[in-house]
Amino acid sequence: GFWTSATLVAATLTAGLMAGLFAAFWYAVMPGLAKASDLAFVEGMQRINVAILNGWFFLSFAGALLLTALAAVLHLPAPWRGVLVWIVAALVLYVVVLVVTMAVNVPLNDRLAAGGSGAPGALRAAFEAPWVRWNLVRTLASTAAFGCLTWALVLAGRVSAAG
Repeated sequence: GFWTSATLVAATLTAGLMAGLFAAFWYAVMPGLAKASDLAFVEGMQRINVAILNGWFFLSFAGALLLTALAAVLHLPAPWRGVLVWIVAALVLYVVVLVVTMAVNVPLNDRLAAGGSGAPGALRAAFEAPWVRWNLVRTLASTAAFGCLTWALVLAGRVSAAG
């Protein structure tokens, strides 16, 4: 029905927004900041970490999880089982994103914020490499989740057309 399809589309859109955000940090933001001085790097990341905490970010970040979970529930009935497998795969991958974010990236962001602008070289040394490495994990997992949801949309279209 309408809500089953709409939820899957919304899950796919929010997952795509998150994959794009993490990827943009991987291929543009962090390589750009890598060329900055220690102080510019630290201040830039501190400002980004404050600015990103807004309603649009939370809508996508939480929406990808909640909408994917809801899409999974709505695709439990028998005709949707082939679609459900891909939605569940996306959900598992997005949980990896959440775990990495909460266990690694957020604590690194918090330590960077707590350091103020004192000793920017030391702050950067403790932050940059692990943050970039784990953001790559988030990029890969969120992109794979987006891919799974995109394929689920294709399969859902086939089920709808056949039914």
